[in-house]
Amino acid sequence: MFTKVQSVTNLGIQTIGVDVEVNVANRGLPVFDIVGLGSKSIEESKERVRTAIANSKMDFPQKRITVNLAPADVPKEGSCYDLPIAIGILSLELGFKIPEKSLFFGELSLDGNLRHTRGTLLLSLFAREAGIENVFVPKQSANEAAIVSGINVFAIENLRELTAFLFGKIKIEPTKYQESKSKPDSLVEFDMAEILGQEKAKRAIEIAAAGGHNIIMIGSPGAGKTMLAKALPGILPTLGEEESLEVTKIYSASGNIPPEGTIIRVCPFRSPHHTVSAVGIVGGGTKPAPGEISLAHRGVLFLDEFAEFPRHVIESLRQPIEDGYLTISRSKARVEYPSRFMLVAAANPCPCGNLLHPKRACSCTEREIAKYKKRISGPILDRIDLHIEVPVVEIRDFEEKKNKLGESSFIIRDRVVKARKIQQNRFKACRQAGREKRIFVNAEMKNRQIEKYCLLPKEARQILNQAINNFNLSARSYFKMIKISRTIADLEGLENIHSEHIAEALQYRIKET
Repeated sequence: MFTKVQSVTNLGIQTIGVDVEVNVANRGLPVFDIVGLGSKSIEESKERVRTAIANSKMDFPQKRITVNLAPADVPKEGSCYDLPIAIGILSLELGFKIPEKSLFFGELSLDGNLRHTRGTLLLSLFAREAGIENVFVPKQSANEAAIVSGINVFAIENLRELTAFLFGKIKIEPTKYQESKSKPDSLVEFDMAEILGQEKAKRAIEIAAAGGHNIIMIGSPGAGKTMLAKALPGILPTLGEEESLEVTKIYSASGNIPPEGTIIRVCPFRSPHHTVSAVGIVGGGTKPAPGEISLAHRGVLFLDEFAEFPRHVIESLRQPIEDGYLTISRSKARVEYPSRFMLVAAANPCPCGNLLHPKRACSCTEREIAKYKKRISGPILDRIDLHIEVPVVEIRDFEEKKNKLGESSFIIRDRVVKARKIQQNRFKACRQAGREKRIFVNAEMKNRQIEKYCLLPKEARQILNQAINNFNLSARSYFKMIKISRTIADLEGLENIHSEHIAEALQYRIKET
């Protein structure tokens, strides 16, 4: 007896259809084999399926059972095949019919219940594109799968419930998607008004948030660099529909969406420790998983103590910053992950941290300072748009500044949201099929978009050219200054870039002499 159950396998954020072919033979010794290039977790499915069926008060056939995961030349991993394997065996043993145009996906517990399984959003997206009508997933993963409209998502609690439904004994209504009710503001650690002084740094953070620009803050310990970075999520807008789906796909593939999870509306904020490995930042493994830079897609990657990160880890950021995606190649798999993130870095000016301190003397030698600065290479610094020094705020000034609180994150966020809306409308025509055309913010502009949307008046171009010549800035820096000035103009709601916008943008750039 033979049957076929449809499922999928996820390679990165790409989904491939898998046919779970089940054959139960009356002849031969009772053996349970799974073939089709499965991993160790799939090999262990035999014990989970066998025990789950027995504990569900159903008989496991003592016959020769062969399961093939086709196509057999595609590597498969995970526990998501427990459900389709079990349903294939039970359909042959109990005699119910597997509905057409249906996908089965989920991990079984030994008691027959279904557990939350990663990747259900990718399953639903594949089902809609392939014209499949029904998706059967664990109850805890159903809301995630129901993000995708146009398909029936059936939330299954256990094997007995599913078999009763397939026999027509009970009715299960398709799951209706429910959005999370949690407010993004509840995740914000600091308000901009809580940061005393640092007006120039706050302005640079606002520009970075408005245009999606990379920024590095250099200052003595305790100056407020980390606090500024952690206040950044409070001024970022929520993600749009396209951006939300991109981010949620990555988190679904990596298993970072919790049970009953919903689509991600808040910009991700990732802050790995400086002891993180290159694999932890970029991603990888036997089955390449996304790293921190992909988990920060459409959000913020905050690297505190930037100079303390291993040199090769910092250098691994080069290509993802420039291209907005990365390809991880391994002997058994090759996957591509998006990595369009805002890099926010914070660093001390020297090993002791007191080089820029107004009162504390620096104890480092010139050689130590030079060696410390060389930990961050020129090509990496050239890819960072905004460079600012964060001065130390004198303690005696605290009381005076407390009485003159600055703007709150809510007020700054309002300006950022308006600037982002201008950019979304500007690049709407560019967001077509193709990776290079998926532009949402000014920092993502290519040269042809710069030529179209960043026309400079004669005086502004003269200021920019003079700065490039005097400070030996690179061609990349030239275009970054134009992008930043475009963002400053957007914050003011102006259609054209003025000379004062170029002048302000040049204040946030390192001068190479």
